[in-house]
Amino acid sequence: MTKIWFAIPLWQRVVAALLLGVITGLAWGPEAESIKWIGDLFIKAIKMLVVPLIFFSLVAGVCAIGDLRKLGAVGGRSLLLFMVTGAISVGLGLGLGTVLQPGAGLSIPLPDSFTPSTETFDPTDMILRFVPENVIDVMATGDVLPLITFAILFGIGILLAGEAGLPMVKAMDSGAIIMQKMTLIVMELTPFGVFALMAWVAGTFGTDALLPLAKVVGLNYFGCALIIVLVYPAIIKLFTKLPILDFFRGILDAQAVAYSTASSNATLPVSMRCTQRNLGVSRSVSSFVLSLGATINMNGTAMYMGLASLFGAQVFGVELGVTEYLLIAITGTIGAVGAAGVPGSGLIMMGLVFGVAGIPMETIALVAGIDRIMDMMRTMTNITGDAAVAVAVGHMMGEIDVEEYESDDDV
Repeated sequence: MTKIWFAIPLWQRVVAALLLGVITGLAWGPEAESIKWIGDLFIKAIKMLVVPLIFFSLVAGVCAIGDLRKLGAVGGRSLLLFMVTGAISVGLGLGLGTVLQPGAGLSIPLPDSFTPSTETFDPTDMILRFVPENVIDVMATGDVLPLITFAILFGIGILLAGEAGLPMVKAMDSGAIIMQKMTLIVMELTPFGVFALMAWVAGTFGTDALLPLAKVVGLNYFGCALIIVLVYPAIIKLFTKLPILDFFRGILDAQAVAYSTASSNATLPVSMRCTQRNLGVSRSVSSFVLSLGATINMNGTAMYMGLASLFGAQVFGVELGVTEYLLIAITGTIGAVGAAGVPGSGLIMMGLVFGVAGIPMETIALVAGIDRIMDMMRTMTNITGDAAVAVAVGHMMGEIDVEEYESDDDV
């Protein structure tokens, strides 16, 4: 029986749990709340991972950049474009969530343990909040905003240490891999958590809970499509003046693999082949930019974090002010950097954004059942962005074969 269970892909088990949870809840009614504790256990397991996963993932991501003194123009330009597109993406998600309100029509009581945010916008306080007074205390309390600052500075310090920092680079890489493995273990609880919470939601709120989830899926695809057809072509036109259709024709194979696997890392070999052979970017530039992008460029995830934050706030009736919007924008961009290029990693990184903005973690379980179908589109968005930046940087550095780019003979 166990072999049969694990032979089924996790996303299929989660989708099945979502459907069974809805059916069970509708049939059982309000009494379905009796199994809600299973979903609460799943949420606690996710919270357990957030702090160490953020620390190791961000430090490893910074270390993956390489020697800061040797990055030169390629690394600097790539990083700038990645951060700009990430900020645009999370802003787009916030905009879609604010205007179209996917959580409207569903009202769920706040958890008993929830503490509402009482902060008001103060630029000085926001800046001070980024710097930790006591790193151990920050980790213990789960205050992830100053933890991000420490993790990034720690990674930079490792790079500046040069050869002396190499053992720590390996340690951080190992830590990141270990946390990813732990994440996979916890993700095995997802079908049970999703089943219990969806049964509770459906039993308590009936079919009114289904339309908001469908809205989230639709807005996820719509937001990613806007990034692909507006943001990336703008980068190519602005920095290269090359034909847009040739770009999409050249990267089509990688998009197909990304959509089917929902993994930036698994798509990396195909992305490199398409970028080098179809788009004419030199091997050195494409290898560097795409490898870096698979680690830190998650525009689809950034957009989704903004959208999911607004969804959770609307469902649980949490009022978000200017401070919370800014924190979501900042942590959504940085959280996308820390998200591993494997299926489902965005769910865990939501804990970063929700914790900072004061949004109940229970939102994660609400969207977990529909995450896979959204993750496929987000991944396709991510790898398309990697290729667009590789083309832009390659053109700026004079390391792109324009004839190859414009050729119809794609392989």
